[in-house]
Amino acid sequence: MTPFDLTGRLALVTGSSRGIGLAIAAGLLRAGARVVLNGMNPDRLAATRDELAAEFGPAAVAGRAFDVTAPDQVAAAVADVEAGVGPIEILVNNAGLQHRRPLLELDLADWNRVLATDLTSAFVVGREVARAQLARGHGKIVNICSVQTELARPSIGAYTAAKGGLRNLTRAMTAEWAGGGLQINGLAPGYIHTEMTQPLVDDASFNGWIVGRTPAARWGTPADLVGPAVFLASAASDFVNGQVLFVDGGLTTVV
Repeated sequence: MTPFDLTGRLALVTGSSRGIGLAIAAGLLRAGARVVLNGMNPDRLAATRDELAAEFGPAAVAGRAFDVTAPDQVAAAVADVEAGVGPIEILVNNAGLQHRRPLLELDLADWNRVLATDLTSAFVVGREVARAQLARGHGKIVNICSVQTELARPSIGAYTAAKGGLRNLTRAMTAEWAGGGLQINGLAPGYIHTEMTQPLVDDASFNGWIVGRTPAARWGTPADLVGPAVFLASAASDFVNGQVLFVDGGLTTVV
């Protein structure tokens, strides 16, 4: 046993059928946890669940398709997991989306959609999971933030506002729930090469800017986030609360 061992613990990872969420889910499984995957697309979710079950065993992986922005669906799904799979000891609020549009041209509906998915869902899911965690006296919540928690760029104003809000939501959760035995922290990826960011990687000008702007001189990978996620989900972080851990190759430390 080590402080990073997650054997026997159950984690719910939202938005985990692909990309960063999938990488974190697989990392938690390798550390010994059981994982409940979440996504909006039932077919893709089932395919991801089958892929992980083939590697880690069918008992280690479950899937629940629900909308993280819909309180009734969230409440039903959390209750179903708690009753049928086990107590949720680790929550990773990873679900999110991006909408690139200058603020003067951004429709209010698109602003609201980004805020609902990237910020409000962490409140909705986090509160529902925390109810049971507080009753048990322990639990981990990891909110997936971003370098846009700290920085801004043109055309992603809604995303920047949501991720900045998520940092302070993490602090608010800590202020209210840390005394009940919970640790709530943020994990802030830098620019990570995934399926969703592939068009940015393919843009020679943008790619050159990222590589030049990042002291590590490369894009991050989903695998770069696994160790920090396991740390924040494990007993190794039992006195870490309300913090945002930037995993960005040094991007937010230089000008």
